[in-house]
Amino acid sequence: MNAIPRSLYVHIPWCLRKCPYCDFNSHEAKQPDFSGYGRALTQDLLADLNDFGKVPFRSVFFGGGTPSLMPPEDLQPLFQILNEKNLIDRSTEITLEANPGTRDRGHLAGYRDLGINRLSIGVQSFQKHTLEVLGRIHDTEDSIIMVEEARTAGFKRINLDLMHGTPGQTSQESDADLNKAKALGIDHISWYQMTIEKNTAFFSNPPILPNETTLERTELSGSRILESMGLVHYEISAFATPGEEAKHNMNYWEFGDYLGLGAGAHGKVTVSGEVLRTTRTRHPDHYLKRLNAGAQRHYVDKELLGAECLMNSLRLQQGISYPLFTERTGLDPEKFRRQHLMVADDLGLLMPEKFQATELGWRHLNRLLEMLV
Repeated sequence: MNAIPRSLYVHIPWCLRKCPYCDFNSHEAKQPDFSGYGRALTQDLLADLNDFGKVPFRSVFFGGGTPSLMPPEDLQPLFQILNEKNLIDRSTEITLEANPGTRDRGHLAGYRDLGINRLSIGVQSFQKHTLEVLGRIHDTEDSIIMVEEARTAGFKRINLDLMHGTPGQTSQESDADLNKAKALGIDHISWYQMTIEKNTAFFSNPPILPNETTLERTELSGSRILESMGLVHYEISAFATPGEEAKHNMNYWEFGDYLGLGAGAHGKVTVSGEVLRTTRTRHPDHYLKRLNAGAQRHYVDKELLGAECLMNSLRLQQGISYPLFTERTGLDPEKFRRQHLMVADDLGLLMPEKFQATELGWRHLNRLLEMLV
Protein backbone atom coordinates (compact mmCIF):
# COMPACT_ATOMS: atom_id res chain seq x y z
CA MET A 1 0.00 0.00 0.00
CA ASN A 2 1.30 3.46 -0.90
CA ALA A 3 1.96 5.97 1.86
CA ILE A 4 -1.14 8.10 2.39
CA PRO A 5 -0.33 11.79 1.84
CA ARG A 6 -0.39 13.98 4.91
CA SER A 7 -1.24 17.66 5.38
CA LEU A 8 -1.21 20.02 8.36
CA TYR A 9 -4.12 22.19 9.48
CA VAL A 10 -3.49 25.02 11.97
CA HIS A 11 -6.49 26.79 13.53
CA ILE A 12 -6.25 30.42 14.65
CA PRO A 13 -9.47 30.96 16.64
CA TRP A 14 -9.74 34.74 17.07
CA CYS A 15 -11.69 37.36 15.11
CA LEU A 16 -12.27 41.07 15.58
CA ARG A 17 -16.00 40.45 15.11
CA LYS A 18 -18.08 37.29 14.83
CA CYS A 19 -20.02 37.23 11.54
CA PRO A 20 -23.74 36.40 11.92
CA TYR A 21 -23.54 33.45 9.49
CA CYS A 22 -20.37 31.89 10.92
CA ASP A 23 -20.52 28.58 12.79
CA PHE A 24 -16.75 28.01 12.89
CA ASN A 25 -14.82 27.89 16.15
CA SER A 26 -14.06 31.61 16.28
CA HIS A 27 -13.98 33.97 19.25
CA GLU A 28 -13.98 37.76 19.46
CA ALA A 29 -10.92 39.13 21.24
CA LYS A 30 -9.16 42.49 21.28
CA GLN A 31 -5.69 41.39 22.42
CA PRO A 32 -5.18 37.64 22.05
CA ASP A 33 -2.06 36.00 23.44
CA PHE A 34 -0.56 35.21 20.05
CA SER A 35 2.93 34.48 21.37
CA GLY A 36 1.60 31.97 23.89
CA TYR A 37 -0.58 30.45 21.21
CA GLY A 38 2.41 30.04 18.91
CA ARG A 39 4.26 28.18 21.66
CA ALA A 40 1.27 25.90 22.25
CA LEU A 41 1.13 25.09 18.54
CA THR A 42 4.76 24.00 18.53
CA GLN A 43 4.24 21.81 21.61
CA ASP A 44 1.35 20.00 19.96
CA LEU A 45 3.20 19.61 16.66
CA LEU A 46 6.16 17.99 18.42
CA ALA A 47 3.84 15.67 20.34
CA ASP A 48 2.04 14.60 17.14
CA LEU A 49 5.31 14.01 15.33
CA ASN A 50 6.45 11.81 18.20
CA ASP A 51 3.20 9.81 18.05
CA PHE A 52 2.60 9.65 14.29
CA GLY A 53 6.05 10.00 12.73
CA LYS A 54 7.78 12.68 10.68
CA VAL A 55 5.96 12.42 7.35
CA PRO A 56 6.56 15.48 5.10
CA PHE A 57 3.44 17.56 4.60
CA ARG A 58 1.82 17.83 1.19
CA SER A 59 0.29 21.12 2.29
CA VAL A 60 -0.17 23.39 5.29
CA PHE A 61 -3.28 25.49 5.88
CA PHE A 62 -3.83 28.24 8.46
CA GLY A 63 -7.58 28.65 8.99
CA GLY A 64 -9.81 30.38 11.49
CA GLY A 65 -11.05 32.61 12.87
CA THR A 66 -8.88 35.23 11.25
CA PRO A 67 -5.30 33.93 10.82
CA SER A 68 -4.19 37.24 9.28
CA LEU A 69 -4.50 38.78 12.76
CA MET A 70 -1.58 36.69 14.02
CA PRO A 71 1.80 38.44 13.70
CA PRO A 72 4.26 36.47 11.54
CA GLU A 73 6.87 36.47 14.32
CA ASP A 74 4.53 34.42 16.52
CA LEU A 75 4.37 31.75 13.81
CA GLN A 76 8.16 31.67 13.47
CA PRO A 77 8.73 28.92 16.12
CA LEU A 78 6.30 26.64 14.30
CA PHE A 79 8.00 27.21 10.95
CA GLN A 80 11.39 26.64 12.54
CA ILE A 81 10.32 23.12 13.51
CA LEU A 82 8.71 22.50 10.12
CA ASN A 83 11.95 23.43 8.39
CA GLU A 84 14.38 21.79 10.81
CA LYS A 85 12.57 18.46 10.56
CA ASN A 86 12.25 18.70 6.75
CA LEU A 87 8.45 18.61 6.91
CA ILE A 88 8.10 21.34 4.27
CA ASP A 89 10.11 22.57 1.31
CA ARG A 90 9.64 25.01 -1.55
CA SER A 91 7.15 22.69 -3.25
CA THR A 92 4.80 22.59 -0.23
CA GLU A 93 1.58 24.53 -0.67
CA ILE A 94 1.22 26.74 2.43
CA THR A 95 -2.03 28.72 2.61
CA LEU A 96 -3.20 31.37 5.04
CA GLU A 97 -6.76 32.67 5.26
CA ALA A 98 -6.83 36.46 5.28
CA ASN A 99 -9.52 39.02 6.03
CA PRO A 100 -9.33 42.22 3.93
CA GLY A 101 -10.26 44.16 7.07
CA THR A 102 -6.98 43.13 8.71
CA ARG A 103 -4.64 43.84 5.80
CA ASP A 104 -1.19 44.81 6.95
CA ARG A 105 1.74 45.18 4.55
CA GLY A 106 4.15 44.15 7.25
CA HIS A 107 2.17 41.00 7.98
CA LEU A 108 1.91 40.09 4.28
CA ALA A 109 5.65 40.44 3.76
CA GLY A 110 6.33 38.56 6.98
CA TYR A 111 4.06 35.67 5.98
CA ARG A 112 5.82 35.45 2.62
CA ASP A 113 9.21 35.40 4.33
CA LEU A 114 8.09 32.50 6.52
CA GLY A 115 7.31 30.43 3.43
CA ILE A 116 3.55 30.98 3.14
CA ASN A 117 2.94 30.97 -0.61
CA ARG A 118 -0.85 31.10 -1.03
CA LEU A 119 -3.54 33.39 0.36
CA SER A 120 -7.24 32.67 0.67
CA ILE A 121 -8.92 36.05 0.98
CA GLY A 122 -12.39 36.16 2.57
CA VAL A 123 -13.99 38.77 0.33
CA GLN A 124 -17.52 37.24 0.37
CA SER A 125 -18.87 40.16 -1.70
CA PHE A 126 -17.81 43.39 -3.39
CA GLN A 127 -21.23 44.97 -2.66
CA LYS A 128 -21.28 47.50 0.19
CA HIS A 129 -24.77 46.67 1.44
CA THR A 130 -24.10 42.92 1.31
CA LEU A 131 -20.93 43.30 3.35
CA GLU A 132 -22.90 45.26 5.94
CA VAL A 133 -25.63 42.60 6.14
CA LEU A 134 -22.97 39.89 6.51
CA GLY A 135 -21.30 41.78 9.34
CA ARG A 136 -17.96 42.04 7.55
CA ILE A 137 -15.39 44.52 8.87
CA HIS A 138 -14.03 45.46 5.43
CA ASP A 139 -15.32 47.36 2.43
CA THR A 140 -14.98 46.85 -1.31
CA GLU A 141 -11.80 48.90 -1.59
CA ASP A 142 -10.11 46.90 1.19
CA SER A 143 -10.53 43.71 -0.83
CA ILE A 144 -9.13 45.20 -4.01
CA ILE A 145 -6.17 46.73 -2.22
CA MET A 146 -5.42 43.49 -0.39
CA VAL A 147 -5.19 41.58 -3.67
CA GLU A 148 -2.86 44.23 -5.06
CA GLU A 149 -0.69 44.33 -1.94
CA ALA A 150 -0.54 40.54 -1.77
CA ARG A 151 0.83 40.43 -5.30
CA THR A 152 3.32 43.16 -4.47
CA ALA A 153 4.46 41.06 -1.50
CA GLY A 154 5.14 38.15 -3.85
CA PHE A 155 2.00 36.02 -3.59
CA LYS A 156 1.33 34.45 -6.98
CA ARG A 157 -1.41 32.10 -5.78
CA ILE A 158 -4.56 33.77 -4.44
CA ASN A 159 -8.02 32.38 -3.78
CA LEU A 160 -11.08 34.56 -3.28
CA ASP A 161 -14.02 33.38 -1.18
CA LEU A 162 -17.28 34.68 -2.66
CA MET A 163 -20.74 33.94 -1.30
CA HIS A 164 -24.02 33.93 -3.20
CA GLY A 165 -27.59 33.49 -2.07
CA THR A 166 -27.04 36.13 0.61
CA PRO A 167 -29.93 38.15 2.12
CA GLY A 168 -31.60 40.26 -0.57
CA GLN A 169 -28.99 39.46 -3.23
CA THR A 170 -30.03 39.53 -6.89
CA SER A 171 -28.40 37.47 -9.62
CA GLN A 172 -27.06 40.73 -11.12
CA GLU A 173 -25.27 41.54 -7.87
CA SER A 174 -23.72 38.08 -7.74
CA ASP A 175 -22.62 38.50 -11.37
CA ALA A 176 -21.03 41.83 -10.46
CA ASP A 177 -19.00 40.11 -7.71
CA LEU A 178 -17.69 37.48 -10.13
CA ASN A 179 -16.94 40.07 -12.81
CA LYS A 180 -14.91 42.04 -10.27
CA ALA A 181 -12.89 38.90 -9.51
CA LYS A 182 -12.47 38.41 -13.25
CA ALA A 183 -11.13 41.96 -13.61
CA LEU A 184 -8.62 41.23 -10.84
CA GLY A 185 -7.31 38.20 -12.76
CA ILE A 186 -8.06 35.67 -10.00
CA ASP A 187 -7.30 32.04 -10.89
CA HIS A 188 -9.01 30.26 -7.98
CA ILE A 189 -12.43 31.08 -6.57
CA SER A 190 -14.45 29.42 -3.83
CA TRP A 191 -18.02 30.33 -4.81
CA TYR A 192 -20.66 28.91 -2.53
CA GLN A 193 -24.25 29.47 -1.51
CA MET A 194 -24.89 30.81 1.96
CA THR A 195 -26.72 28.43 4.28
CA ILE A 196 -28.14 29.15 7.72
CA GLU A 197 -26.29 27.05 10.29
CA LYS A 198 -27.14 26.31 13.92
CA ASN A 199 -25.36 28.28 16.63
CA THR A 200 -25.23 31.43 14.52
CA ALA A 201 -26.90 34.82 14.85
CA PHE A 202 -28.71 34.23 11.56
CA PHE A 203 -30.15 30.97 12.91
CA SER A 204 -31.59 32.84 15.92
CA ASN A 205 -32.90 35.68 13.76
CA PRO A 206 -33.19 34.38 10.17
CA PRO A 207 -32.86 36.90 7.35
CA ILE A 208 -34.92 36.72 4.16
CA LEU A 209 -32.94 34.81 1.54
CA PRO A 210 -33.41 34.79 -2.25
CA ASN A 211 -36.11 32.46 -3.60
CA GLU A 212 -35.40 29.32 -5.64
CA THR A 213 -35.94 31.10 -8.96
CA THR A 214 -33.33 33.73 -8.10
CA LEU A 215 -30.90 31.09 -6.83
CA GLU A 216 -31.22 29.06 -10.03
CA ARG A 217 -30.72 32.18 -12.16
CA THR A 218 -27.70 33.12 -10.06
CA GLU A 219 -26.06 29.71 -10.45
CA LEU A 220 -26.60 29.55 -14.21
CA SER A 221 -25.36 33.07 -14.83
CA GLY A 222 -22.45 32.73 -12.41
CA SER A 223 -21.32 29.46 -13.96
CA ARG A 224 -21.10 31.15 -17.36
CA ILE A 225 -18.93 33.94 -15.96
CA LEU A 226 -16.62 31.48 -14.20
CA GLU A 227 -16.29 29.47 -17.40
CA SER A 228 -15.45 32.66 -19.32
CA MET A 229 -12.57 33.18 -16.87
CA GLY A 230 -11.11 29.81 -17.86
CA LEU A 231 -11.88 28.33 -14.45
CA VAL A 232 -12.75 24.64 -14.21
CA HIS A 233 -15.49 23.58 -11.81
CA TYR A 234 -13.41 20.85 -10.14
CA GLU A 235 -15.23 20.67 -6.79
CA ILE A 236 -18.82 21.52 -5.89
CA SER A 237 -17.88 25.05 -4.75
CA ALA A 238 -14.33 25.45 -6.13
CA PHE A 239 -13.21 26.77 -9.51
CA ALA A 240 -9.63 27.04 -10.77
CA THR A 241 -7.50 27.36 -13.85
CA PRO A 242 -5.87 23.96 -14.54
CA GLY A 243 -2.93 23.45 -12.19
CA GLU A 244 -4.18 25.94 -9.60
CA GLU A 245 -6.41 23.54 -7.67
CA ALA A 246 -5.97 23.74 -3.88
CA LYS A 247 -3.66 20.88 -2.90
CA HIS A 248 -4.76 21.09 0.73
CA ASN A 249 -8.45 20.78 -0.02
CA MET A 250 -7.76 18.07 -2.60
CA ASN A 251 -6.11 16.07 0.17
CA TYR A 252 -9.29 16.36 2.28
CA TRP A 253 -11.55 15.41 -0.62
CA GLU A 254 -9.39 12.42 -1.57
CA PHE A 255 -9.50 11.24 2.06
CA GLY A 256 -5.83 11.88 2.78
CA ASP A 257 -4.40 12.27 6.28
CA TYR A 258 -3.85 15.51 8.18
CA LEU A 259 -2.67 16.65 11.58
CA GLY A 260 -4.76 19.31 13.34
CA LEU A 261 -3.18 21.95 15.59
CA GLY A 262 -4.89 24.73 17.54
CA ALA A 263 -8.10 25.24 19.49
CA GLY A 264 -10.84 22.99 18.17
CA ALA A 265 -8.70 21.56 15.36
CA HIS A 266 -9.50 18.11 14.00
CA GLY A 267 -7.09 15.59 12.53
CA LYS A 268 -7.18 12.28 10.64
CA VAL A 269 -4.29 9.84 10.67
CA THR A 270 -4.11 6.32 9.27
CA VAL A 271 -2.36 4.02 11.74
CA SER A 272 -1.68 0.39 10.75
CA GLY A 273 -4.60 0.47 8.32
CA GLU A 274 -7.03 2.02 10.77
CA VAL A 275 -8.25 5.63 10.67
CA LEU A 276 -7.76 7.65 13.85
CA ARG A 277 -9.65 10.91 14.39
CA THR A 278 -8.26 13.57 16.73
CA THR A 279 -10.04 16.56 18.30
CA ARG A 280 -8.56 19.36 20.43
CA THR A 281 -10.23 21.44 23.11
CA ARG A 282 -12.28 24.20 21.48
CA HIS A 283 -11.92 27.24 23.72
CA PRO A 284 -8.72 29.22 23.11
CA ASP A 285 -8.32 30.04 26.82
CA HIS A 286 -8.37 26.34 27.69
CA TYR A 287 -5.99 25.62 24.85
CA LEU A 288 -3.55 28.29 26.04
CA LYS A 289 -3.70 27.05 29.64
CA ARG A 290 -3.02 23.54 28.31
CA LEU A 291 -6.17 22.21 29.94
CA ASN A 292 -6.81 18.73 28.58
CA ALA A 293 -3.54 19.10 26.68
CA GLY A 294 -3.33 16.61 23.89
CA ALA A 295 -6.08 15.73 21.47
CA GLN A 296 -8.91 13.35 22.17
CA ARG A 297 -8.63 10.32 19.90
CA HIS A 298 -10.93 7.65 18.57
CA TYR A 299 -10.74 5.09 15.79
CA VAL A 300 -13.37 5.27 13.07
CA ASP A 301 -15.58 2.20 12.81
CA LYS A 302 -14.62 0.25 9.69
CA GLU A 303 -18.29 0.22 8.65
CA LEU A 304 -18.28 4.04 8.50
CA LEU A 305 -15.06 4.52 6.53
CA GLY A 306 -16.57 4.12 3.08
CA ALA A 307 -19.29 6.67 3.76
CA GLU A 308 -16.81 9.12 5.30
CA CYS A 309 -14.54 8.81 2.27
CA LEU A 310 -17.31 9.35 -0.27
CA MET A 311 -18.87 12.23 1.66
CA ASN A 312 -15.64 14.01 0.72
CA SER A 313 -14.72 12.52 -2.63
CA LEU A 314 -18.10 12.81 -4.34
CA ARG A 315 -17.73 16.58 -3.97
CA LEU A 316 -15.02 16.32 -6.62
CA GLN A 317 -16.16 16.42 -10.24
CA GLN A 318 -13.68 13.61 -10.97
CA GLY A 319 -14.81 11.60 -7.94
CA ILE A 320 -12.49 8.87 -6.67
CA SER A 321 -11.23 5.75 -8.42
CA TYR A 322 -11.81 2.28 -7.05
CA PRO A 323 -8.08 1.67 -6.36
CA LEU A 324 -7.76 4.97 -4.45
CA PHE A 325 -10.95 4.23 -2.50
CA THR A 326 -9.48 0.88 -1.46
CA GLU A 327 -6.13 2.46 -0.57
CA ARG A 328 -7.75 5.04 1.68
CA THR A 329 -10.36 2.78 3.33
CA GLY A 330 -9.24 -0.82 2.96
CA LEU A 331 -12.72 -1.66 1.60
CA ASP A 332 -13.89 -3.52 -1.51
CA PRO A 333 -15.48 -0.76 -3.66
CA GLU A 334 -17.83 -3.04 -5.61
CA LYS A 335 -19.13 -4.67 -2.45
CA PHE A 336 -19.59 -1.26 -0.81
CA ARG A 337 -21.47 -0.02 -3.86
CA ARG A 338 -23.83 -2.98 -3.88
CA GLN A 339 -24.54 -2.59 -0.17
CA HIS A 340 -25.01 1.18 0.02
CA LEU A 341 -25.52 2.79 -3.39
CA MET A 342 -27.88 0.58 -5.39
CA VAL A 343 -30.57 3.27 -5.25
CA ALA A 344 -28.11 5.87 -6.55
CA ASP A 345 -27.25 3.54 -9.44
CA ASP A 346 -30.91 2.91 -10.21
CA LEU A 347 -31.49 6.67 -10.36
CA GLY A 348 -28.48 7.24 -12.61
CA LEU A 349 -26.60 9.38 -10.08
CA LEU A 350 -23.25 7.57 -10.38
CA MET A 351 -20.87 6.73 -13.20
CA PRO A 352 -19.97 3.05 -13.65
CA GLU A 353 -16.62 1.61 -12.53
CA LYS A 354 -15.75 4.48 -10.17
CA PHE A 355 -17.30 6.69 -7.51
CA GLN A 356 -18.10 9.75 -9.60
CA ALA A 357 -21.35 11.66 -9.84
CA THR A 358 -23.05 11.80 -13.22
CA GLU A 359 -24.28 15.14 -14.50
CA LEU A 360 -27.61 14.36 -12.84
CA GLY A 361 -25.87 13.30 -9.63
CA TRP A 362 -23.80 16.48 -9.64
CA ARG A 363 -26.99 18.55 -9.81
CA HIS A 364 -28.49 16.55 -6.94
CA LEU A 365 -25.34 16.04 -4.90
CA ASN A 366 -27.05 16.61 -1.55
CA ARG A 367 -29.51 13.81 -2.34
CA LEU A 368 -26.63 11.55 -3.30
CA LEU A 369 -24.69 12.30 -0.12
CA GLU A 370 -27.79 11.73 2.01
CA MET A 371 -27.80 8.14 0.79
CA LEU A 372 -24.51 7.62 2.58
CA VAL A 373 -25.65 8.89 5.96
